[in-house]
Amino acid sequence: MDTNNTEDYAAVIEKVRIYTLAAVKESRYEHSVRVAETAQKLCRRYGLNEEKGYLAGIGHDMCKDMNDELLLSLASRDGRPIIAIEKKKPALLHGRAAAVKMAEDFHITDSQILEAVADHTFGAVGMCDLAKVIYAADKIEPGRSYVTKMYVEKLSKLSLDELVMSVLSDGIASLENRGCTVAPESRKLLKSLEKKNAYSR
Repeated sequence: MDTNNTEDYAAVIEKVRIYTLAAVKESRYEHSVRVAETAQKLCRRYGLNEEKGYLAGIGHDMCKDMNDELLLSLASRDGRPIIAIEKKKPALLHGRAAAVKMAEDFHITDSQILEAVADHTFGAVGMCDLAKVIYAADKIEPGRSYVTKMYVEKLSKLSLDELVMSVLSDGIASLENRGCTVAPESRKLLKSLEKKNAYSR
């Protein structure tokens, strides 16, 4: 895939879209389209490649409906350790599995796209700007019940790091309120962004 060629992007986006449509339930596919469209808008706002944003968004959940065994098999091929929270709930590996599938089956070699897909569940310290966009887009796409016009207006005034911090803080608070486990990677990411933001003031 030539990452400088618009026609290549269009062809790969369509292949990934068709695969996702067939691989996940209808509501999940509709969510993926909304994430892709939201990512495209965020890329435009923050000066990033819109086609990369759309491609990562449309494919980010392509493995969401896979069984645990297949998720573990795919994710284990990315060379990263499978952490305790992922072993306990393999569904959390769907982003990593999707990144492997996009590389192996769709010949996507762009490291930013693969990172964005792999890390959209927990986030990761030092992740690239495209990964930040996909992480945020997944949480603020308009199908989410809490995404109101006022909420979107508030977020639109933020820098990319501030956007991720806001979304991440809300997500962690929601998990804690429900008594759910928060991934260590998410806490580390929030801490690193808060530190970076403090230094930049």
